[in-house]
Amino acid sequence: MMNIMTTQNLTVAIAVPLEAEHVEAIKAAHPAVTVLYEPELLPPERFPADHAGDPAFTRTPEQETRYWALLKSADILYGFPNENAAGLAAIAASEKLQWIQAMAAGAGGAVKAASLSPANLARIAITSSAGVHALPLAEFAMMGVLNGFKRTAELSADQAAKHWPELRTPTRLASGSHAVITGLGEIGLETARLARALGMKVSGTKRNVEAIEGIETVTDTAGLPALVATADVLINTLPGTAYTEKMLNAEIFNAMKPGTVLVNVGRGTVIDEDALLEALDNGQVSYACLDVFAVEPLPASSPLWDHPRVMVSPHTSALSAAENRLIAERFSENLTRFQNGEPLLHTVDPVHFY
Repeated sequence: MMNIMTTQNLTVAIAVPLEAEHVEAIKAAHPAVTVLYEPELLPPERFPADHAGDPAFTRTPEQETRYWALLKSADILYGFPNENAAGLAAIAASEKLQWIQAMAAGAGGAVKAASLSPANLARIAITSSAGVHALPLAEFAMMGVLNGFKRTAELSADQAAKHWPELRTPTRLASGSHAVITGLGEIGLETARLARALGMKVSGTKRNVEAIEGIETVTDTAGLPALVATADVLINTLPGTAYTEKMLNAEIFNAMKPGTVLVNVGRGTVIDEDALLEALDNGQVSYACLDVFAVEPLPASSPLWDHPRVMVSPHTSALSAAENRLIAERFSENLTRFQNGEPLLHTVDPVHFY
């Protein structure tokens, strides 16, 4: 457990691109907190919630010195320096630093990649933006489910070929179908809510098994083969950890009933992509909607690009025009908790990195 030590005169430094209106909202909500924001030191956004900013942006040597001096003067950072693991590793030596708000929901990967010392992991609280992305991810997952059920890949191919099939092929109903969600956290539960709104029965997995209202069956990973045996849809929302790596493998695909639709809005490492391709080819998986991959960007050599029953999305399903506002609001809520000495929401686990 990380020790949260508050002070009367807290300083927050904005380390990543953020619209001035959201900075002002944080200041207005916390008048006792000093908020350092120098937009000329931050790369311009190319699109809403472009946390890394324009890669062509460079600082002069004087600006680089100012940027790091600003960050090292803060108790709290909004974003990783330069929005990468190297920046996190570099700032961890700052003895004043107590807490960093990460922009990503799956910030654990960057924290792990930074290779922070156990002492720094214990001293610096790192919170993710988990939950902020729940609704856009859940909506994307439902799009994937409906694409699979309504055969949109085949419709698109027929349209491109100007082909009007002689035989009309029925589509599948979402209502009455069974969706299994791996990972019943905030994203999984929001996905379950939308699935139930379509009339689907929902089951899923959770590390700590407990009854959840509206969920038919909750099990741990060991119970997943039995769940997928009756599933029409499998939706992954799990993060990438040592425990989830290739969790959706040949054993799971072989346990499925033929024609299952697969959606991944978690992390690409959860799926054994070779096993998935085999399952697509033998019909166990009828359609796969994938927003994440084991290697990103997805290599041009990957067969997933050209598979007729695969949608490739470039890890963008969580993005929405409202993201910066939602993260700033989440940060503001956590800042109040920090000032009051209360536990922070969505702290990255310093052992399992999720």
